[in-house]
Amino acid sequence: MALKRITLRDFVIVPALELELQPGFTALTGETGAGKSILIDALQLALGARADAGVVREGAAKAEICAEFDGPAALRPWLEEAGFDAEDTLLLRRSIDAQGKSRAWINATPATATQLRQLGEQLLDIHGQHAWQSLMRPDAVRGLLDAYAGASAQEVAALWTRWRADVQALEAAVAAQQSLHAERERLQWQIGELEKLAPQEGEWETLEAQHRRLSHAQALIDAAGEALAQLEHEDAGAQTQLAQAQARLQHLAHLEPEFANLAEILASCLALAADVQHSLQTYLGRTELEPQRLAELDERLAQWLALARRYRRPPAELPALLQSWQHELQRLDAAADLAALEAAEARSAQAYRAAAQALSAARHEAAPRLSAAITQAMQGLGMAGGVFEVRVQPASQATAHGIDEVEFLVAGHPGATPRPLGKVASGGELSRISLAIAVTTSALGDAGTLIFDEVDAGVGGAVAQTVGRLMQQLGRERQVLAVTHLAQVAACADHHLVVVKQRAADGSHSTVAEVQGAAREAEIARMLGGAELTETTLAHAREMLAAMPQASAEKISN
Repeated sequence: MALKRITLRDFVIVPALELELQPGFTALTGETGAGKSILIDALQLALGARADAGVVREGAAKAEICAEFDGPAALRPWLEEAGFDAEDTLLLRRSIDAQGKSRAWINATPATATQLRQLGEQLLDIHGQHAWQSLMRPDAVRGLLDAYAGASAQEVAALWTRWRADVQALEAAVAAQQSLHAERERLQWQIGELEKLAPQEGEWETLEAQHRRLSHAQALIDAAGEALAQLEHEDAGAQTQLAQAQARLQHLAHLEPEFANLAEILASCLALAADVQHSLQTYLGRTELEPQRLAELDERLAQWLALARRYRRPPAELPALLQSWQHELQRLDAAADLAALEAAEARSAQAYRAAAQALSAARHEAAPRLSAAITQAMQGLGMAGGVFEVRVQPASQATAHGIDEVEFLVAGHPGATPRPLGKVASGGELSRISLAIAVTTSALGDAGTLIFDEVDAGVGGAVAQTVGRLMQQLGRERQVLAVTHLAQVAACADHHLVVVKQRAADGSHSTVAEVQGAAREAEIARMLGGAELTETTLAHAREMLAAMPQASAEKISN
């Protein structure tokens, strides 16, 4: 699940760059201001960081970043569920135009920045040079211990939210009992009125149609009778006239073939007229004025209209209004059921306490192990005899993250009493402690690539060599990329990339290239002695690089 390739186009001061990355430990070096952190910034953008127009190279229309990873099998279900092709290679691409508008793709399918971030959390783990600042935040401290313990506070947070909702519902019900009672009585009275009417869905439209028909019953009967008379009249009726016309044409059809077709049409008309005649006779036989039924409809419609005016709704909405009031009454009945609310609150409180206690137990079990591991890592980072302590204490009150307060304490020298990190550690010590924590916890996540961005700032000498060996050791299990100013760290790398900033007619450009052999010796010598290379610094660089294979075989214990 390593990073294989990164491609940049018009990004900051990089016109074009395609960089192949290898497994193991890779050092990224260069002079101050050359743009070493540009690659880190580009990777963060490819993995969903917030973008702005400032990353577009001056004069260009847009910047493009493409990062290619080995396609991890563990991500296949997520990719398929999100609608992305799950291939052997995972390709993340992002473009930012000169107006700051961003677009993103995962395996050539459009994606959101949120989806990039979700992938990034599983692909890369970046430790910045100011990572020690997070050690001052309680949430970061607590999260680090939980990750080391293999525990998660998500279930506790969800149960906390449920418990708080139940507490609030109970408190609201207790406080609103009087108003709930009045509201309930009002709803019951209104529901009673509508239930007397018992309006049914679609009934209003049916009533209106029946009323219209009975209101015009005499006119309908008269119209049917007149139409029937016009069809049936012995001499002038429509049927008689049609029959005579049909017979006349049929009689002369042998002379004019077209008359035969017309006679057939008239025969069809006669059949249709006979059907109409039969239907009118049936209608007149069953249709009555029904004054009593009309009176009943008048009364029913008046009831509907009276309630519709009272509640300021169209008559057709009365059934839905009754249903909504019934649901609201059920809700008020549930809210007024204090016993049920108290029982629900008690259940959710018990569930929260059980999960919080289990999380607390995991934290107490992991705290001594994390303390010992970080203390051991500190010994080789210029803090021999120092002690790191992870203290877990009961919180003053239950919270969404559990029932514990987690604090990091440190003693910088032998015999000292551990005290809170921010009160006793200097900036340099904080950087080294942060590095010790990063090395200790780097194996916790699933990310296949670890990036250290100048986390070795403020150290040197033997400590720097230890840092290099620690990163070299990490590189045996995962891909490690470190931006560093220290020759001791760079000399321990399996691969060495150098960033060079060049001036051109159209501005400054940065390039990145892998160095080997004499070129790598020259870069290590530059890091040791500055721009002027001497035989002494070159010899020292060769000596450091020659020792690197032996160092990589050692087991780093301190």
